[in-house]
Amino acid sequence: MTSFSTTALTQAVEPIGVSAHASQDSRRLRLFSGNSNPALASEIGAYLGVPDGPRVIKRFADGELYIQIQESIRGCDVFLIQPTCAPVNDHLMELVIMVDACRRASARQITAVVPYYGYARADRKTAGRESITAKLVANLLVKSGVDRVLAMDLHSSQIQGYFDIPCDHIYGSPVLVDYLRTRNLGELVVVSPDVGGVARARAFAKQMNDAPLAIIDKRRSGHNVAESLTVIGDVAGKTAVLIDDMIDTGGTICAGARLLRQRGAARVLCCATHAVFSSPASERLSEPGLFEEVVVTNSIPISPDRHFPQLQVLSVANMLGEAIWRIHQESSVSSMFR
Repeated sequence: MTSFSTTALTQAVEPIGVSAHASQDSRRLRLFSGNSNPALASEIGAYLGVPDGPRVIKRFADGELYIQIQESIRGCDVFLIQPTCAPVNDHLMELVIMVDACRRASARQITAVVPYYGYARADRKTAGRESITAKLVANLLVKSGVDRVLAMDLHSSQIQGYFDIPCDHIYGSPVLVDYLRTRNLGELVVVSPDVGGVARARAFAKQMNDAPLAIIDKRRSGHNVAESLTVIGDVAGKTAVLIDDMIDTGGTICAGARLLRQRGAARVLCCATHAVFSSPASERLSEPGLFEEVVVTNSIPISPDRHFPQLQVLSVANMLGEAIWRIHQESSVSSMFR
């Protein structure tokens, strides 16, 4: 992860603007979304000045999916916006069927825009006779006919190498950092909820004016079950910001927050890109006196029943929109983060 400011991005594209995005080579740019996050797709379309394209997605009586693209895309650069969040299998199947439909409609290039990549946690074998599902899903996308993938905050960096096609990997941290900079946080310490997230937390701390780093030493006793042991680093009297790529059931992040409170942290905030929020995450995260704020992005839609008072949702639509435009224009995506 490298430094990036959404404010700087806005200023950088201001001379071009949305109207110019629409008037320049966008006749050959097409956006289509599945059912997983149409609101995000609409925001991305608004940034680019390109509407979410017409398509039909329906089910037959036996549950099979039917998808039809309802405009000509021959020779076009097609971007399919579909985070593979819950229900993961349905949304993944929607995506590969959309890809197949676009390939058979003679699209010039098909890019799968996957803000949240499902099955990412199964990225290696931890026991015998396990599937490496993150690689399997990459194979499925490639075989379906995708030409390239645009992903955000993959659970582990090696997943980018699972694709035998170009995969642009961008980060949600700039949006989170920009928001935190508007808050009066006082003396700050960035905290990794486990040893595996140290690289992510270190990069985040660097963006937060080289804030000090702390680590929670944790041992996992089962899937979605974690036991926090100790804090490595000084958090007493400071504002502790827990940073992770996703929050699923909230067990890990909440156990970490309790430990930080016990170690004397004055305030505890949590930042994550992907709000998976499987039950009982909302109940855990909204525990009184635990988190001052839980800051996430809209890479995954959050249903109203999973909102709680401490929740703050930030949009990554402009960042994704700019990455899409740069891919379409065959210019650098990585330079967005410099």
